[in-house]
Amino acid sequence: MDNSPVSNKQLDLENIPAEYVYGHGNIGYGSGHNIAFRKAVKLGSNFHFVINPDISFGDAELQKMVTRISADMEIGQLMPKVINPDGTLQYLCKLLPTPLDLVLRRFAIGPLKRVAKFRADEFELRFTGYKQEMNVPFLSGCFMLFRVSSLQEIGFFDENFFMYGEDIDLTRRMHAKYKTIFFPSAVVIHDHAKESYKNLKMLWIHSINVGKYFNKWGWFLDSERKKINSDVIGSLEN
Repeated sequence: MDNSPVSNKQLDLENIPAEYVYGHGNIGYGSGHNIAFRKAVKLGSNFHFVINPDISFGDAELQKMVTRISADMEIGQLMPKVINPDGTLQYLCKLLPTPLDLVLRRFAIGPLKRVAKFRADEFELRFTGYKQEMNVPFLSGCFMLFRVSSLQEIGFFDENFFMYGEDIDLTRRMHAKYKTIFFPSAVVIHDHAKESYKNLKMLWIHSINVGKYFNKWGWFLDSERKKINSDVIGSLEN
């Protein structure tokens, strides 16, 4: 799926079992992937990968993930361990966020950095060491494997989100009905540019779309969030 301003039909796909689809401009992260989701349904696919262009991985990693999700019909979504190019871990398994979690992660300065670190240890589940499988309600959109039948049941990406926030929303809806699994036995590399940390326009887009998430699910009064997060913490501490 290509959301570029101009079509890149010259891309060499001859040796890849893939179909090039042009989205006629940037229609948004979720809207673009929904085109591919619908094609997967039409083709009768059992599984569908969502992979950002800044991801790389070894030949065996995709098969590991497909084998794992195939072994358990209760798994609707799966994410591998994601590392930086230097081998350090990216903490991409998270609880459902509160507004404070996201504000502190982005804007904490001075003494608030200690508060942000304390909250991140729980919010990003850092205390687990990311060494075990975990069923968590927020998996990063940079790399996701879906069971297509589960996607059909819970719905595709919410197209009200242009970019950012849609992965929280979709994983949350999937988590309500299926396992959403962090699978550390498969490892991929994410050369993450963190554009919204460097570009004011991207920060604005990020902020607007995260606001849409909280408008949908609740800013401070979200009893479901509280229960889900409590259940996840309880399962990991036992």
